Amino acid sequence: MNYNETSIRVRYGETDQMGVVYHGNYAAYFEVGRTEWLREFGLSYSGMEADGIMMPVVSLAINYKSSARYDDVLKVKTTLKKMPTATIEFEYELRNESDVILATGTTILAFINKERNRPTRCPKYLLDKLHNYSL
Repeated sequence: MNYNETSIRVRYGETDQMGVVYHGNYAAYFEVGRTEWLREFGLSYSGMEADGIMMPVVSLAINYKSSARYDDVLKVKTTLKKMPTATIEFEYELRNESDVILATGTTILAFINKERNRPTRCPKYLLDKLHNYSL
């Protein structure tokens, strides 16, 4: 499986006075999806950082379709687009409880060697885990 689905409940502080989610919070919802995608493979950002790998976002695109609102339970579907190289690319689909698509998006993250602060290839342990799944 090259995707993960996770649920998030919209908190009051993520909304404006009308109860609509502020547009910048969608990037944070995508980050939750990415983090949970990694966890499903037995990995974590903190573990990768301890191994000397940083993963900054180098590209983010969001297409807004409809508004998320206070107290909605959102489902974030995070899909790996292709096998990683020096970057890893994800697609996202954010839906509400009525299964309405609220937003779609993509991110590209680079693998950075923490010690040298330079790009590096995807860690072998991640590639090994991904080879068990078809993309």
